[in-house]
Amino acid sequence: MMRIDGRSPDQLRPISIEIGAAPYAEGSALIAYGKTRVLCTATVEDGVPAWMRGQQSGWVTAEYAMLPRATLQRTRRERNGPSGRTQEIQRLIGRSLRAAIDLDALGERTITIDCDVLQADGGTRTAAISGGYVALALAVEYLVRSGVLEARPTLTPVAAVSVGVLQGVLLLDLCYEEDSQADLDCNVVMNSAGAYIEVQATAERSAVTRDQLNALLDLAGRGIQQILDAQAAALATTFLPNNAMSQAQSP
Repeated sequence: MMRIDGRSPDQLRPISIEIGAAPYAEGSALIAYGKTRVLCTATVEDGVPAWMRGQQSGWVTAEYAMLPRATLQRTRRERNGPSGRTQEIQRLIGRSLRAAIDLDALGERTITIDCDVLQADGGTRTAAISGGYVALALAVEYLVRSGVLEARPTLTPVAAVSVGVLQGVLLLDLCYEEDSQADLDCNVVMNSAGAYIEVQATAERSAVTRDQLNALLDLAGRGIQQILDAQAAALATTFLPNNAMSQAQSP
């Protein structure tokens, strides 16, 4: 099957990660999955949510937004608070990135990952997770280099990708046109140890078998390994230490 953009079914869109795209942030990355582009920034603040105070542990949270002309038609700004879809995506990104770090080693500090979609062509939440990890890793290194943290928290790289079924064919990393027509759409979040953090799968038009689901997860795992490699290559151009890089490789 030749796809809309000429890729083979098991091929990712071109992945690029630009480090330091927002220089005022403690960590930032502009990530692109093909035409989808997301700016991810990390902000470090003293203090944690009220329910965590006194636990000597940190917190990682996320916010997600789409610029009005990130899409073909203008999308209204969410001036009255995030929509249900936005809240669901924010929570997914936050859960995924909290799984990447030893929160106890942060002390009572909060790292907020802002993910702003500059251009949307499918996979904005998965790109936000993968770019958000890079921003998080850079923010942690900033804390260590500036002397705020005496010890470097353990980081386990996290990445995400979509898979789906269209006309009976299993596809990796769906663009918008594929996603809008897919029989099943599935977002998969994994870490560099090959463990699953979250799997979101919805059959839109027809159900899938257990064998198809297993094949989709295998396909996602192969794609995520390539994204982990891209993260490691991007971070290797910065001042991150070798131990953080080595964790980005598959076991």
